[in-house]
Amino acid sequence: MHVRVEAHGNPSRALSTVVLTMNFIPQERFRELKPALQDQLAKMARVIGSEDFSDLCDPLVSRFLERTFAAVRATEGSIWLLDQEKRNLVIAYNSGPNAGQLIGFAQPLSKGLVSATFATEQALIENEVYKNAEHDHELNRLLKQTTYAMIVVPFYFLNERRGVITCVQLIDVYLEADQFIPVGSTPPGFNRNDLITIQDGASILRDLIDFRLLRETLGWGSS
Repeated sequence: MHVRVEAHGNPSRALSTVVLTMNFIPQERFRELKPALQDQLAKMARVIGSEDFSDLCDPLVSRFLERTFAAVRATEGSIWLLDQEKRNLVIAYNSGPNAGQLIGFAQPLSKGLVSATFATEQALIENEVYKNAEHDHELNRLLKQTTYAMIVVPFYFLNERRGVITCVQLIDVYLEADQFIPVGSTPPGFNRNDLITIQDGASILRDLIDFRLLRETLGWGSS
């Protein structure tokens, strides 16, 4: 199964609808502060790289991500961020046992299905992805395992596309007559409900990061 799914659209539309329904109307007295606040948040977002992202992934965030990936039966999941040069996607978070090896791994925007999802902003779900010629195997060679199934969704925060979130099911394979032969049991693969779960998780993580950066900007909770 290889499915590309249209992006959700404007990520703030649903929240805006709720705000209007609850009659939380923006206050005019805060309007003049909006440009300065947006400018400060934009500055903060520009300096968040793969090496800094762990500061946003405290134990609460890590548990949320681990439970989200477990809910879709993923072997592990990763968050990839666009680097400062806008040339590569870099792994900033990984839930698996090889996170130490994987964090900092960079994939050029010109290669692979992960980068294609970032470019098109269309989510991807694919089983038997190792058979897809567009799938980049460099990360598999590093792990000495093969990706059987993969979900990739765009990742946004502060109203911009910042990277992607991926989750995978891994298998061991051997090569025979130019064919990849799975060793052991085959993973169950992903389905459309799994894709929705990861998309929902990406939206929740976006809102949480937005709030945390806003809280830091306003000094909420500081003495």
